[in-house]
Amino acid sequence: MAQPARLSAMSSTTDTRHHSSKRTSIVDRNLNKTKAAEIGLSAFAFLFSEMLQYAQKRVHGIQDLERKLNDFGYRVGTRLLELIVWREKNSKRETRVIGILSFINTTVWKTLFGKQADSLEKSTENDDEYMISDNDPLITKFISVPKELSQLNCNAFLAGIVEAILDGTQFPSRVTAHSNPIDGFPLRATILVKLDREILQREEQLR
Repeated sequence: MAQPARLSAMSSTTDTRHHSSKRTSIVDRNLNKTKAAEIGLSAFAFLFSEMLQYAQKRVHGIQDLERKLNDFGYRVGTRLLELIVWREKNSKRETRVIGILSFINTTVWKTLFGKQADSLEKSTENDDEYMISDNDPLITKFISVPKELSQLNCNAFLAGIVEAILDGTQFPSRVTAHSNPIDGFPLRATILVKLDREILQREEQLR
């Protein structure tokens, strides 16, 4: 897997080698006080690229690699949900499909990417399918995929995050990622959520 494009990153010119003992470990920081903290984009791009290369060496074929990315994302999503619930202590527990999908479309996306997703739509063909679209997904923005892996969709990682959050909030679903380019947005990605049948039955009872 090719390395992502080199990005510029802000850095301090202060020599901190002699002050390491005064630093607070990341595990000791207050979760609420780090709510607005941001990770350097170059650091994220490098880490994600390394994760891709790690996974690629341990799979056979593109589908297997996407499953691996989905698994990685699921682990992140499980922890992300715990973090969001901790920070949003006054938020109510969502019991309706539109409510939980709107939560993902706004709160989850803002937590991950600093902005909400570009659209949330219901399928016109299947009652159990919804689509969350991001016109310029950060996950694939700096990934260069070789020709032999041109069918690989790295947003499988994001689909795993969404699936974990839906499972964790009692909305079991099958979530997949799809490339959906449009004019002006060649990297546009759509996360397809296919709800379990029991969720639709529960939704009917709540009406």
